[in-house]
Amino acid sequence: MSEIKLTIDGKQITAPRGRTILEIAKENGIEIPTMCHDDRISQTTSCFVCIVREGKNGKWMPSCSAEAQDGMEVDTSSDMVRDMRKTALDLLLSEHSGDCEAPCTISCPAHARVEEYVRVGRDGDLRRTLEIAKERIPLPLSIGRVCPRFCEKDCRRNVMDKEGVAINDFKRLSADLFYDEYMEERKELTGQKVAIIGSGPAGLAAAYFLRLEGVASDIYEKLPEAGGMLRYGIPEYRLPKDVLDRELAHFEKMGGIKIFCNKELGKDIQIDKLKKEYDAVVVAVGSWKASGMRTEGEELARGGIDWLEELALNGWQGEDPGETIVVGGGNTAMDCVRSALRLTDKPVHCMYRRTEKEMPAEQIEIDEGREEGAQFNFLTQPIKLRRENGKLVLECLRMELGEPDASGRRRPVPIEGSEFEVAADTVIAAIGQKTLAPDGLPTNKWGDVDVEEADCRAEANVFAAGDCVSGPATVVEAVAGGRRTALGLLAYLKGEKCDLPRQINVSRGHWQSLSEEDLVYLFDPDENKRVPQRLIPLEERTSTFKEVSYTFSEEEIVEEGKRCIECSCTAKEDCKLKDFSETYGADPETFGGEKGIKTYNSRHPHIVMDNGKCVKCGICVKVCSEVVNEYLLGFKNRGFKTKVETAFNTTLPEFCTECGECIEACPVGALDWKKKKDE
Repeated sequence: MSEIKLTIDGKQITAPRGRTILEIAKENGIEIPTMCHDDRISQTTSCFVCIVREGKNGKWMPSCSAEAQDGMEVDTSSDMVRDMRKTALDLLLSEHSGDCEAPCTISCPAHARVEEYVRVGRDGDLRRTLEIAKERIPLPLSIGRVCPRFCEKDCRRNVMDKEGVAINDFKRLSADLFYDEYMEERKELTGQKVAIIGSGPAGLAAAYFLRLEGVASDIYEKLPEAGGMLRYGIPEYRLPKDVLDRELAHFEKMGGIKIFCNKELGKDIQIDKLKKEYDAVVVAVGSWKASGMRTEGEELARGGIDWLEELALNGWQGEDPGETIVVGGGNTAMDCVRSALRLTDKPVHCMYRRTEKEMPAEQIEIDEGREEGAQFNFLTQPIKLRRENGKLVLECLRMELGEPDASGRRRPVPIEGSEFEVAADTVIAAIGQKTLAPDGLPTNKWGDVDVEEADCRAEANVFAAGDCVSGPATVVEAVAGGRRTALGLLAYLKGEKCDLPRQINVSRGHWQSLSEEDLVYLFDPDENKRVPQRLIPLEERTSTFKEVSYTFSEEEIVEEGKRCIECSCTAKEDCKLKDFSETYGADPETFGGEKGIKTYNSRHPHIVMDNGKCVKCGICVKVCSEVVNEYLLGFKNRGFKTKVETAFNTTLPEFCTECGECIEACPVGALDWKKKKDE
């Protein structure tokens, strides 16, 4: 056989005549991506992801089918070629409507593998549930009790019965059962050490993820005990402090993490000194300054977070506040309302300037507060506070909703002549919190610490994490911020650039826009309703700070797990379309328009066919016919409506041997085994 000489990416190559560019490149260690090529079958040339450019005449060609010619100069890796591959991938994504990842996992701020830990918990392996959760959530005992459950709000089970799976309770039960005996794998200590200012969830998370990689931490806390907002901002009835103490004990057991309390920044410790004594410093001071009501006499009101902190310092044994007005509609406001209800037998009011629908507090907090006796006054705006005859008098206006503002919520507008007054013994302003950034650190227009987006660095070897960067957020968001900061700091200690991998997740859409016909069931879904949350008696709820809710039993959590319909892609760990799209920067939103065929066939006991994911590469059809010597799959229809199907849209015929050849060849999981794994 005669030979040819060609150049690929500047490399001179001699190869046998009659070979494709893709084959020659592969034999010479030059990687060209392809989705539709398989050495065992005839060419399909359908995806064009393997496109290359012939340098002499600028001709574009698919390398999987283009025969190499003598004297060719082939470009496989220039920016121009990469851009063409991105376009090919953008086009494939424009018709791709599967779910790369379960919505519960996508919506989790900590990016925990939610679907996986629910699956193993349903199967009875709750210790494994804890292991998976702790990959991203180092505080499962606390977050299992106080998380706003972003995952459950986006759960596809809402499409069926408006009740997401009780996902958060898998974390809580697994931690309650196994937290004390569990210890994660940790690298040997490197000798590097970081100072962390603040022992709240962000500071603890940063210390945790640094320790996993062998970096030690000293955590400095200004208050008498560790925990930050977990201890001093969340009431005992939601998060018992003996549970928090149990959780914190784990950090010192890990080795390399020490916590020093009663160490106030600017008084007992100085950032400049810490910068010299440690390899790096993490500022995780939270947002502890209560926002004012912006009304005359606001100094007469107690700040919401200040009041909760005082209660915590007194062991949740505060004085009777008497008739109480709490101004605000967020979770801190509801914590104040429900705490006041436990301290007094007088009325407790919550005033909010919008309606209940617009309240940012979690609905469960509002509902339980109402059950406990809270009186809600919606569309009410305080305008002045004064003291009169030993009472506080709050002057207010009635409001009505106008046009939406920048937050997307309808703006409250005063009703002329609607002024009224309410007298109370205590007024608590819980309308927001701010950061008191340490002196010398850069800040943004909101007063939060200003950091580099890539690595969370504020200056030199000083990093920041949590609420003091993002503004007031949830515990799970603070934990996510702590991890992100730890990754940036680890890259800094290695002298590397922090470059987090790009991720895309194609989705079928939010559950509110879907019908049951849009859902993909790998198995017949359990029709049971959500297992109800058991609460302590109402009398105890209103007179004590005992934990309000019970942990699910193992039997209950297994039943609840059966409601999960497992909506992530079965091939999410080895999908070529996802991998190549992330590598080349492709975007599912580049090209709009109709997504095309979205049918699926799960009638086979072990195999699922999902046309929403199919990219029409034809590999499965040819593998079945040319390799297996069967003709069970074929193309149907023409043009945009083309799809791969079985005859008469039936399940795979009985004479399918389940050899799995088509599944192994499919680049996107349009054909796959139903059974998912937790890895």
